[in-house]
Amino acid sequence: MRKVAVNSTPLIVLCGIGQLELLKGLYGEIYIPRAVYREVTAKKDSACVQIKNAAGWIHVVEIMDSSEKKMYKAKLHDGEVEVMILAQEQKADLVILDDNAAKKTAKYLGLTVTGTLGVLLKAKREGLIQEVKPLLSEMKRKGFYVSNMVERLVLDQAHE
Repeated sequence: MRKVAVNSTPLIVLCGIGQLELLKGLYGEIYIPRAVYREVTAKKDSACVQIKNAAGWIHVVEIMDSSEKKMYKAKLHDGEVEVMILAQEQKADLVILDDNAAKKTAKYLGLTVTGTLGVLLKAKREGLIQEVKPLLSEMKRKGFYVSNMVERLVLDQAHE
C-alpha cells in the first residue's frame, strides 16, 4: 500500500460531499499530522464526526521535527506545513493538498502531489465512482472554488 499524507481541505471537501471513503478505497489508509486533525475536528460538524469515526484507517501522526515548521510559515498554514514535514519524515508516496502555494512548495521539496480533483479523477479511473461532474458541482455548491478552466480540464480528463 502507498503511504499517503493528506491536508485538511481535501478531508473537509470529501466529507462535505459524502466521499471521504474514496480515500480508503484508493489508498487503504492515510496519514494526517496532528495540526490537520486539530483543524478538521475543531468544529463539531460532519467532517469532524466522519474523521473521528474513520480512526481505523486514518492515522494521526505527530511530526518528529517541529523546528522545520518555521521555514515554511510565511506563506503556508500550520496543517500544510506539517503535512509536508510528515510526508518527508514518513517517506510518503503521495501528498494530497489543494492550496496552490502548498502544492508548489511540496513539489519543490520533491514530493508527489495531487489534490481533491485528482482524487476524484483517480476514483473514476478505478471504478469507485461513475461520474466526476456531479461531485464537482456539489463541491462548488458547498464553496470549493474551481475556475472554469480547471473544471473543463478535469471534466475533459474524466471524459465527461
